[in-house]
Amino acid sequence: MSAPEMFDLDNPVFPKELEERKMASGGYPYAKKLKRSSYEEALELLQIEMVKVQEWARANDERIVIVFEGRDAAGKGGSIKALTQYTNPRHVRVVALSKPSDVERGQWYFQRYAQQLPTQGEIVLFDRSWYNRAGVEPVMGFCTPEQRDVFLHDAPRFETMILDSGTRLFKFWLNIGQEMQLRRFHDRRHSLLKHWKLSPIDLKALDKWDDYSKARDLMLKHTHTSHSPWIILRANDKRRARLNMMRHLLLNLDYEGKDEVAIGEIDPNILGHGPAFLHGSE
Repeated sequence: MSAPEMFDLDNPVFPKELEERKMASGGYPYAKKLKRSSYEEALELLQIEMVKVQEWARANDERIVIVFEGRDAAGKGGSIKALTQYTNPRHVRVVALSKPSDVERGQWYFQRYAQQLPTQGEIVLFDRSWYNRAGVEPVMGFCTPEQRDVFLHDAPRFETMILDSGTRLFKFWLNIGQEMQLRRFHDRRHSLLKHWKLSPIDLKALDKWDDYSKARDLMLKHTHTSHSPWIILRANDKRRARLNMMRHLLLNLDYEGKDEVAIGEIDPNILGHGPAFLHGSE
């Protein structure tokens, strides 16, 4: 019996067999989450470094774009929150666009995203991005296969233009296993604080795991480039994913006062580059 067939979202009790399989799902390399005390100690040091980055970007007119993509419930919002918790929202801005308006649907596809790119001294984080056209849109039938193919051809050119403008671009894909996604959906459904996060699109996604996997793989094949690589994070443990995401970002910025000891080292079991790292994780 497949994982979705064992799962009843409305049942307040999560199936024991899925609970036992959730951490290892998708080929995750660790049996347990990182201890909270270890996580919080490391996170504070990284957040101090992120404040330095904000000040450096402001002083040097830097423009930085950080894209977060992944399946529903992969942990994109929590990663963004960890990164921005102590930054100034006037200079570090989160973009989470809703579905396009009638006017936007008539525009060049990238236009509404281009309008959100940073000005000098600003950092912009995309909680989902132009890559909607490579994932949710084709899977849910919101665009045609031809529109998706045009996007896959144009996205690397769009990103080249961003980079050629002097803007720095980071792309993170948060990867989770199927049982872990079901657990997080279940948690949302039965939480008075988080139930609003469970959208109709999320519910439809329950039966489209394989379709999303194929869409992800096609996206990575066409848009993982040497100038704009995809950074893959194995994210069944949100704590490890957040720490390694921040470490990668900080280690790849030459800001003033960088403390590499405080930043620490990347865990190669958690973070890697492109399809080669992802292969075999599911």
